[in-house]
Amino acid sequence: MAIRSMRKARGCWSFIRALHKGPEAGQTPQVSEHTQLSWILTCMVRLPRLQHLHQWKVKIATQKHGGTVGLLTYPVLQAADILLYKSTHVPVGEDQVQHMELVQDLAREFNKTYGEFFPVPRSILTSLKKVKSLRDPSAKMSKSDPDKLATVRITDSPEEIVQKFRKAVTDFTSEVTYEPARRPGVSNLVAIHAAVAGLPVEEALQHSAGVDTARYKLLVADAVIQRFAPIQREIEKLKTDRGHLEKVLQVGSAKAKELAHPVCQEVKKLVGFL
Repeated sequence: MAIRSMRKARGCWSFIRALHKGPEAGQTPQVSEHTQLSWILTCMVRLPRLQHLHQWKVKIATQKHGGTVGLLTYPVLQAADILLYKSTHVPVGEDQVQHMELVQDLAREFNKTYGEFFPVPRSILTSLKKVKSLRDPSAKMSKSDPDKLATVRITDSPEEIVQKFRKAVTDFTSEVTYEPARRPGVSNLVAIHAAVAGLPVEEALQHSAGVDTARYKLLVADAVIQRFAPIQREIEKLKTDRGHLEKVLQVGSAKAKELAHPVCQEVKKLVGFL
């Protein structure tokens, strides 16, 4: 997915900058067509549509001074990230379904106004639709959560992962069951266990037979640690190869530019900019 790829590239480049702080580190690779198409699409969407998006409401409810315009229009940038490459299928979590509906509506509106141009992309829902916060199972797990125990990060040490799962909110029933509506905390643990172990929920529950929630937390923590271990080893390996990371960014940026530029130029012609 274009959004995720661009985020990874930006994060990777920031990491390179952190490793090498000299002035010759260079600038972040950019594909300016993303923001250009985003602006064009922003002119096609009504303000109330963006204000009614669930994630916007959640964000402004937790921010002291309300949300910024950049945050409000971020879903339109997501739409540009997808449509710029004429994507047909996009894997998303449950929390992004509304944003994908906006993408689809923008594609249809553009096609209706300027002729068939963008495919209307379809959502592919992942098997684990939403990972919930370890501290508040009514909310999704988020990297921006101020409670550091709420979110498991892929770079967390085994000790940090164990601590976070030990502190995970469950309930006063020791038996492990999967009942999201009645027992959201322990059900979240079961869902995480099933996802990282590649098991159906029913099979993950079989592993918890005779295990109370306190011990099950450690079992899930261990499954997460094992799942993350090869990824963390690869991260450590990449840290030592700055040249490879720079090359990946440069090649990826060039490929993205090659695909994005002609699409953006055609959009500009259709809307009358060229």
